[in-house]
Amino acid sequence: QVHVVESGGGLVQAGGSLRLSCAASGRTFSNYAMGWFRQAPGKEREFVAAISWGGGIRYYADSVKGRFTISRDNAKNTVYLQMNSLKPEDTGVYYCAVAKGPAATRKEYEYDYWGQGTQVTVSS
Repeated sequence: QVHVVESGGGLVQAGGSLRLSCAASGRTFSNYAMGWFRQAPGKEREFVAAISWGGGIRYYADSVKGRFTISRDNAKNTVYLQMNSLKPEDTGVYYCAVAKGPAATRKEYEYDYWGQGTQVTVSS
C-alpha cells in the first residue's frame, strides 16, 4: 500500500516563503515522478509542479514559475516544494501525488496516489 503524506503548510504573509514536504512509502520512490497540485476554495484542482524520477526534468505552472522550486531526495523518499514570494492567490490546499511512471507530467490522470493535502494560506 502506498502512503503519501504532506507537511509544511501554514499561514504566511504575502511575500513570504514556505517549504512543503511530501513523504511517500510503499513503492520504490526513485522509480516514479512526483507532482504537486493545489485547490483554491471554489475552484478545481490545478497543476503546480512536477519532477521526473531522477530530478532532471521539472515542470511548473506559469503562475508559479520563477517563484516555486520542486526538488526531491530519493534517499529520503521525499519531494519538496519551496515557495517564495507568495501571493494571496497561492492560497489553497496543496496535494502531493505519485505518478504512474518515471516521466514528469502535468496531467492529473497520470498520477495514481495522492496525499490528504496541506493548507497554505497567504494573507495580504
